[in-house]
Amino acid sequence: MTSRSGQHQTVISQNPFLELNNQGQVIRIDLTKDVHLLGRDRQRADLSVPDNWMVISGCHATLRRTGADYKIFDGDGQRPSTNGLFLDRTRITPTEGFYLRNGSQLRIGQDPRNQIQLTYHNPSAMAASAPAPIHQRSVSLKDRSVLIGRDPSANLTLDAPIISRHHATIESIDPQRYILRDYSTNGVFVNGQRVNGSIALADGSAIHIGPFILVLQGHELNILDQGNQIRLDANQLVRDVRDKKGNPRRLLDQVTVAIEPGQFVALVGGSGAGKSTLMRTLLGIDPTTSGKVYINGDDLRTNFNIYRTQIGYVPQDDIIHKELTVAEVLTYAAKLRLPPDIDVDRVVKNTLEQIEMVERRDVLVSQLSGGQRKRVSIGVELLADPKLFFLDEPTSGLDPGLDKKMMMLLRKLADQGRTVILVTHATANIKLCDRIAFMARGGRLCYFGPPDEADKFFAVTSGDFADIYNELEQGESVVQQWAQRYSQSPYFQQYVINHLSIGNAATHSTVKAPPKQVKPSPVKQLMLLTQRYMQLVLRDRVNLALALLTAPIGISLITLAVRDKDPLVPAVEPDPTLAPLALRVLFVFTCAAIWVGLSGSLQEIVKEAAIYARERLVNLGLTAYLGSKVVVLAGLAVLQTILMVLVILAGFKSPSPDIMPWEMGVGITTFLTLLTSASLGVMVSSIVKNGSQANSALPLLLLPQIIFSGVLFKIEGAASKISWLMLSRWSVGAYGSLVDVNALVPAQAPGSPFPQPFEPTPVYDATLGNLFLNWFVLLLHTAFYLGVAWWMQKKKDIF
Repeated sequence: MTSRSGQHQTVISQNPFLELNNQGQVIRIDLTKDVHLLGRDRQRADLSVPDNWMVISGCHATLRRTGADYKIFDGDGQRPSTNGLFLDRTRITPTEGFYLRNGSQLRIGQDPRNQIQLTYHNPSAMAASAPAPIHQRSVSLKDRSVLIGRDPSANLTLDAPIISRHHATIESIDPQRYILRDYSTNGVFVNGQRVNGSIALADGSAIHIGPFILVLQGHELNILDQGNQIRLDANQLVRDVRDKKGNPRRLLDQVTVAIEPGQFVALVGGSGAGKSTLMRTLLGIDPTTSGKVYINGDDLRTNFNIYRTQIGYVPQDDIIHKELTVAEVLTYAAKLRLPPDIDVDRVVKNTLEQIEMVERRDVLVSQLSGGQRKRVSIGVELLADPKLFFLDEPTSGLDPGLDKKMMMLLRKLADQGRTVILVTHATANIKLCDRIAFMARGGRLCYFGPPDEADKFFAVTSGDFADIYNELEQGESVVQQWAQRYSQSPYFQQYVINHLSIGNAATHSTVKAPPKQVKPSPVKQLMLLTQRYMQLVLRDRVNLALALLTAPIGISLITLAVRDKDPLVPAVEPDPTLAPLALRVLFVFTCAAIWVGLSGSLQEIVKEAAIYARERLVNLGLTAYLGSKVVVLAGLAVLQTILMVLVILAGFKSPSPDIMPWEMGVGITTFLTLLTSASLGVMVSSIVKNGSQANSALPLLLLPQIIFSGVLFKIEGAASKISWLMLSRWSVGAYGSLVDVNALVPAQAPGSPFPQPFEPTPVYDATLGNLFLNWFVLLLHTAFYLGVAWWMQKKKDIF
């Protein structure tokens, strides 16, 4: 018997029955036979549903009586349904099925805007033995404003670290329309698009707030998904690139996998097999030539910004600063990723307990073992409580004991409901995994299934996974045979095809463009990043001392070389050597400033490339990041300027320029030279690939500054144009105008056969206009260098 209404039905019959809820339209179907077929095909399905319920296939599910209840299978026994049958996010398969008990709730489809909830009722079942049903929480919107957030006093409380205390409100515009206002840090997405301030809601709107999915149905706001289950489906992934010679190269070749919620999956294989490429593709940060990755039915690349906060990723390189303590690393990461109203201390404490590092909380990261550092990297990702976790070689370099301990930690995370995917070469402990994917040369998938069945598939009797590695290293033809054998095997059907779920992706065709990333407050990020960077600088005392003292020591040595002269003031007797000497002294001031500015900044971006890439993938603002570098380097330049000026004033007799006080002029010029050279270092640091390249670039940067400064060589013709690009030319020009180097040149006696050792030049004119011009050009250089650095960092963005 089938009945339809918009309300719950009163149970009269004692027969088991199904209740199907399609966006508020409810039908009840009694179960009376030993075998039933549910679907839209009225010729074959005895449990028929309305024709316009398109999410249900013609023959969607089979029910078989098992004792007093039923067991439900996906499909009609011949082929699976299009949109699937799910318990949470785990797909019910055509072969294994699922035992229904009174109150069991399943879902048909994954799209919250086009999803049917199936509830099984058996009135004759004993209440004591019935499992508690999964209640769908809801809140009425009628005639009131509804507050949504982490606050316990909110009308709809959503408990997740990334959700703000007062995240959003929904208010009534008129009796039939509602408006959502976003007040959060991590944003709200409605129907796949980010909300900018506010948005009008239509009936059936799907609202993503953190991991939760809410659906507006009439005047009710229902929690459809709490986001505690994430599945991943990859269908026919192909990635082609070109090598350095321009020849085509295939990194992934028709890879298809289905990863269920809570599974622990290892991607294994020899070097160059495509393990890391597959992981980065499953993560969504590497594109595909063809094929797609789906997260809970959504195209991951298109909808990455919606799921960004629900994904944890630990790359092979450490993503933590070694100069900070464990607690400091986690605290800064929490403040960067989580809402400002979160209890950071509590979150950090819970995370330390999860990674079993409570006793090491105040230890510097540099003093930890490799395994402990990897745990801290995992802890950084656990702060936001992601349900999908990727790790690239987390056990690399660990001894067997630490390898097992790390794998057991990851097994524990999976047992807590997280989907964990890792790349590894080590196979000693991969039996802790639920699934392993054996990749081979050319990016071919040769096996995906339980570890215990891999030996059987590859006909390996030793029980050693290394023998499978050896088998797959025998050549291209052998790899191709194994890949083909697997794709035609029952293992592929059982562990991939029967679980694969990508049908609902088509229902998102209304989304015009990928949703934009939520942008955090740049001011708050700037303050936080500046605080962290300053702490890193202060923690490295040796480098800080060198940065502060190198230039003053160098300048003080000049006083020993010219102690019998005052090179910066006019001589009592005409001295043709005074102007060249003064210029050389000023040139040393410039070189000292350029040296310490460059050496202190050349490593600043490249040394934390892995940290930057991971934080940028979460929510790091580029302007705030570069701004923090500029603020701290500028502050350091102020201290360096003070020390340099004090040494200059103590070691040299001060001139008395007419355009401004010497102390002020030399201080501003020194500061601008330091700031400009530091900006040049930041730019180069954003361009080079590693720290060695940065160090090697230092002589290449200094030599042109020396050659084209106009001090050692007379610059004419094309060389003069090149000198305009050198900050040394403008720094020396500013110093020279303050000292009035031209005035230090004595008048040449009439008829003298000897040329002047130095000819006055407009570059050193002692005018306020010339001084300001030199300063202005230094500022232009600074802006240009920082602009290039911003552009180079922007080019590294994945999305």
